[in-house]
This record gives sequence, C-alpha cells and structure tokens, in this order.
Amino acid sequence: MNRRVVITGIGAITPLGKTVEDTWKALQESKCGISNITHFDASNFPTRFAAEVQDFRLEDYVDNVDRFEHSGRNIRYAIGAATQAVKDSGIMDGDFDPALFGVYLGAGEGQQDFYTFMKIIAQAQNDGHVDLEKFTKVGLEQLNPRFELEQEPNMPAGHLASLFNAQGPNLNCLTACAASSQAIGEASELIRRGDVDIMLSGGAHSMIHPFGVTGFSLLTALSTHNDDPAKASRPFDRNRDGFVLGEGAGMMILEELGRAQKRGARIYGELVGYGSSADAYRVTDIHPEGRGAIKCIKMAMGHANLNPEDIHYINAHGTSTAVNDKVETRAIKGALGEHAYKVPVSSIKSMMGHLIAAAGSVEAITCLMSIRDNVVPPTINYETPDPDCDLDYIPNEARQTKVTSALSNSFGFGGQNISLIFSEFKD
Repeated sequence: MNRRVVITGIGAITPLGKTVEDTWKALQESKCGISNITHFDASNFPTRFAAEVQDFRLEDYVDNVDRFEHSGRNIRYAIGAATQAVKDSGIMDGDFDPALFGVYLGAGEGQQDFYTFMKIIAQAQNDGHVDLEKFTKVGLEQLNPRFELEQEPNMPAGHLASLFNAQGPNLNCLTACAASSQAIGEASELIRRGDVDIMLSGGAHSMIHPFGVTGFSLLTALSTHNDDPAKASRPFDRNRDGFVLGEGAGMMILEELGRAQKRGARIYGELVGYGSSADAYRVTDIHPEGRGAIKCIKMAMGHANLNPEDIHYINAHGTSTAVNDKVETRAIKGALGEHAYKVPVSSIKSMMGHLIAAAGSVEAITCLMSIRDNVVPPTINYETPDPDCDLDYIPNEARQTKVTSALSNSFGFGGQNISLIFSEFKD
C-alpha cells in the first residue's frame, strides 16, 4: 500500500509564541526570542543566554494539572502543542478507532533534578571522593521516583497517548537534532502502509538547564555573544560563532487522505517526500562533503517524484555553526544543482534558537505556513556574506513568493540526516 498522507492539525509552543499563528506572525516580522537565561543562574557559564518559552501555563491546556506535577518542561510543552494540534484537526469530534490512532514523537529527555542531585553528591563527599554507599543511601532517601521516571524520553509519547486515547503504535526516537523530523517521516510510513489511519507526531525538548548548557559549552558548540544575545544566532553569516539553545514543541496530526476527505477536514498540505541517511563519519562532525545530507535530500525528492526546480523554499537546518552552515550549503548545491542558486533558503533558528529534538517539527510546520500564505520567513542577523555560503538566505526580512513545495532539512549530531518535503494539497 502507498496511501497519501496529509496534515490536518498543527500546534506549537515556541520562544516566539504559544500558538502556531503567534509564532508564524513573529517569524514574518523578524522577531527574536533570544535573551538571558532565567530558568537557572547562568551567570558563571560561558554562554548566558538562550531562547526560552515565556509565560507557559499548563492549566491552559489540561484540567488535571496535578497529574503532571513532576513532569518537566518537555512534557508540558508537548501537551500544549499536541492539545492545539488535536483540537485544530477536529479528529476528536467524530468517531475514530483508537487502535488506528498512534503517536510517534522525536522528544528529548526531561530535566535532571539538578540541585537535589548535586546536594547528594556534596553530602556523600569523603576525603575528596564520593562515597558510593553513602551516595546511594542519601539518594534513595531524597530523590523523587516520580520525578526520575518523568525524565525518560518515552514519557511524552505515553502521556499524549493517554490524554487522547491513542491506542495504536506508540514510539519515540531520539536522533539528536533530527529526531522530530524523523518521527514525522516514520509516522507517515505507518499510515502509507495501512497500519494506522491517524498519527500524532512531532517533538518536544528543553536542554536549557545546567547539564545541557555545560555539555554544549564543553563541545564549544554554543555562541558566546553574551553582550547582545539577540544578535547571537546568525546562520550563514561569516561572523557566526555557534548556535543558541532553544526549547519548545511542535506537533501535527497526520491523516490518511481518504479519511480526512470523508470527514471534511481542513488540509494544510501533503507530506510527499521523506529521506533518511547517516553520515557514518564522526560522533559530532558532519561529513565535510555533505554526502549524507545530499543522499537524504535526493531520496526525499525521489519519493515525492519532484525535480529540483519543483522545490520553491528550503527551511534549512541552519544552526549558525561554522561547519554546519558551510556543509549544508554544499549539500543543497549537490542535491539541487544549479537550481540551488534560485530557491530561497532560510533558517528560523536565527529567531528562536535551536530546539534540538523539537526543532524539525516546528520547522516542518513553518513549511506548511509558507505553503498556505506564500510567504517565506527570513534569516535574521545576516550581515556579512560568507564565500562558503553563497545561496539566497532571505536576509533579515520575510518575502512574498509562491510556494507549492517546501523542503525541510534536519541534520543531527552523529550524522543523522532527515529531509521532509511538504506540498500544496491537490486532489
């Protein structure tokens, strides 16, 4: 079977807004959601800023908030975005078979109980060493088992299945920065082959916590533009110095076309292409020639039966790191040939930072908005051209242009490569 897959509901919680429409409006207006970190005291860190979700209230989405007392921000954002997507789709308004409704997320782990954990280590000190017996004893006394459980990356998908009675396949993949794009692609394959009719898919993540910022700082991956955080994320600009951590969630309802039409659903677009590959190169570095990225872009175009000139917009992975932006540019040219110089490319990470596992899902939704409104969002902070990055990056201001098909790239640490192609729905 090769059934067609359409998107009938979308939802988002991002540093730019707590709905898709608010986020989309901010993107078109070139607004920036990056500022100093408030989730914890980052005053002694090399990077002291991030793109945080502002004023989020779980009670705006569920009545029984006590149920999620020990849930981290990743789960709370997932619930907010998923509730929007499910309501937007209208699937709960009619009859559906719960066994044919599944969940596939690319959701990251939750936040460690950092301060309790560090307090236990301090209490277990003995002559400059950690006394493991004492650490275990104190840990069993002080750590909350429910909080520890809620950190697991399978928990967001489990909670969503319970909230919406989705009794079909329930999966989560955590392939770094490509996770939620991969989840959307794999969810579409479940529908195409007839295993399910409906999938709730996307991602949620927040690594804006002491361990997360420490880890990326040790990798020297983060921008240290502390004097002006709003200018820190500058994809494809010659003076880029690293990415900016973001957080949030993006969710969509994928549905088999016939079912969506039968119930008169609004259709945002069709997922026509999905490509997946691995660089098989290094733990963090992408292959310098972009071989994995080229392969997955070409695979997505092949699945969609599209030629390079059929792609009207590319939402780039565009992290604002020296290597990624250069290699992604090379990969786009390798996959699209001369058309690469004619298609507009942009990175919304310039405005909302890098949502890590959730990044691809929000970027996929952005592609759907571009198709709906025939507007492509900009890459802000683009000031100094880089000879290694010589494409049309839609500098600083959104652009009105016809978009029938849009390509979304997600390239993760470890050489995980995912490309999705969304097209305007045509019966």
